[in-house]
Amino acid sequence: MTVELVIPDWPAPAGVQAFTTTRAGGYSKSPFNGLNLGARCGDDPLSVAKNRKELLSRLPAEPAWLQQVHGTRVIHYSQAVAEESEADGLISSSPGQVCAVLTADCLPVLFCNRSGSQVAAVHAGWRGLAQGVLQSALNKMNETPREIIAWLGPAIGPEKYEVGDEVRKAFHPAHEIHIVKQGNRWLLDLAGVAREVLSEAGITAIYGGHFCTFSDRDRFFSYRRDGISGRMASVIWLGAPKVQSQPQSIVAESGS
Repeated sequence: MTVELVIPDWPAPAGVQAFTTTRAGGYSKSPFNGLNLGARCGDDPLSVAKNRKELLSRLPAEPAWLQQVHGTRVIHYSQAVAEESEADGLISSSPGQVCAVLTADCLPVLFCNRSGSQVAAVHAGWRGLAQGVLQSALNKMNETPREIIAWLGPAIGPEKYEVGDEVRKAFHPAHEIHIVKQGNRWLLDLAGVAREVLSEAGITAIYGGHFCTFSDRDRFFSYRRDGISGRMASVIWLGAPKVQSQPQSIVAESGS
């Protein structure tokens, strides 16, 4: 079985490993077709378990899965290993600890520091972005801004993400340049807001944000598009890459 992965195009240190899965490959049946890694979206648990085993074959260890709640809580890996914790971000500074977030339109954001001693994975939907989940992650990492590198993974794009006025009002006025009027609705640019937030925090090394989950039905799950949807995983860890015994293909960052 060939699994397709999105590898971040960013200048991370050699000891930082990261990727985002796609729906290609996997064992889930319709409507979850493919490599669904979400255990709470209605899929057959046995299929999800087989999909997670497929993912594990490409990782040094089982990820510390979070119970994501669209909040701002970011925790260290040690807090998450005992049980699946309610949080939307995970940080590690030890080799072999896999940080992971699940998404199907929300924005996954991966962080590392330039010394290659710390990594983080964050789940950023509109609520988390508006309430400060990225700032929480940066505060928890406790690095100077110039030491942080960020990558924005696949998420619903600015031409597809229609939201109501209540969502627009949830954001700081400075971020409304990324919310464009369309009829009686608004189009929200999640990646644009994330770049703005990170820039305001002093982060200058910001990469990614080129894939639209809604537009690419063959490659990505999209809850907004399909209603019933699987989940992709964005993972990051410190250490050597896992030696591959299973076939996989790499998706170009440009989305081509």
